[in-house]
Amino acid sequence: MKTVDEIFSSRDDGATWLTRLARRLVLAKLATIQRGHLVVEEGSERFTFGEPEERANVSAKICVHDDSTYVQVLLNGTIGSGEAYMQGAWSSPDLVGVIRLMVGNMSLLDNMDSRWSFLHKAVLTVLHRLNANSRGGSRKNIAAHYDLGNDFFRLFLDDTMLYSSAVFPTAESSLYEASVHKLDRLCHKLQLKPTDHLLEIGTGWGGMAIHAAKKFGCRVTTTTISREQHEYAKAWVAREGLQDRITLLLQDYRDLEGQYDKLVSVEMIEAVGYRYYKEYFSRCSQLLKDDGLMVIQAITIQDQRFHSYRKQVDFIQRYIFPGGCLPSNQVIAQHVAESSDMQIVSLEDITSHYARTLRAWRKAFFDRIADVRRQGFDERFIKMWEFYLCYCEGGFNERVISTAQFVFAKPDCKSESF
Repeated sequence: MKTVDEIFSSRDDGATWLTRLARRLVLAKLATIQRGHLVVEEGSERFTFGEPEERANVSAKICVHDDSTYVQVLLNGTIGSGEAYMQGAWSSPDLVGVIRLMVGNMSLLDNMDSRWSFLHKAVLTVLHRLNANSRGGSRKNIAAHYDLGNDFFRLFLDDTMLYSSAVFPTAESSLYEASVHKLDRLCHKLQLKPTDHLLEIGTGWGGMAIHAAKKFGCRVTTTTISREQHEYAKAWVAREGLQDRITLLLQDYRDLEGQYDKLVSVEMIEAVGYRYYKEYFSRCSQLLKDDGLMVIQAITIQDQRFHSYRKQVDFIQRYIFPGGCLPSNQVIAQHVAESSDMQIVSLEDITSHYARTLRAWRKAFFDRIADVRRQGFDERFIKMWEFYLCYCEGGFNERVISTAQFVFAKPDCKSESF
């Protein structure tokens, strides 16, 4: 193991002043790692940081193939690290481990995302604000992700076509079994019965609506603003012969009318946007009858980090979900209290299940990587999706992001079991 001074003095000859500066500053930050064990390899050189490997809960290795990695990280923070990965400037045999280690040293990440990347962050913040989830903006933001095509998502999702955390009933359960189990749990939390009319905000590809109508016998009205998903769900409903039970809408939730017995929304609130939480919960409350129940499944950020998080732009917002914003438990509770007459009657944390779900998606994605390429996606896109899936899995493993199912009750809902 080399000292920090020895690291700084090595391999500087021939490099530009910016590369030398970036390398020195980034390696100096890595030298402050306190949790976990990190190995950085630069060709034949090998540097170690953090705890001794035998004592570390998380160990990771970064292979630097091009010194531009350091410039990207210095100037663009964590987004820059993702961009450098997409360009092949660095790699790792365990990318999830790298994410977990960095997240476990959150002050290091915050520091890297502060001083030197301020200009880049300012530009991204302006661009992110242009992605605000107005009616027109929401359609554009949703299209940016889901219009990658139904055939693309079918490559790695299971037969339920659920693009949200599953809930695994056993350690041996398949992703499909866990997805069906999740749907059953949601329906039971909604206390669905054949006489109910269920409203779903965020159709996805139709899996929730079809499950509720087939297994619980209720009527379902479901809405999406993704044309790709709408067409897929429409064909699926027709194949199941459920046109009399399921009404499909291509409509923004703000434009919905009527009242329903139950309401469900699965990992859609992340696309609502901070400025629209008040309107979202107010509208949901108006759409529910006075004795109604509402269940949402939501990805959340830590309460302590929400206000700093919402003012920044991360890799997911930049490259995967433009306009996205994770709420926190506190923010959800605040807006339910201030913008509706509902109350939270149940919250179940399912965070560990999301890490496992993401592992299954990533395995399926790379099992069918030849099909991904045949659909016209290049290596940069593939690395971007690998970074995205690992970034999220590492975040859930370290619980800097979480997932939960919330149950909300209207004033006249008198159920004794939630």
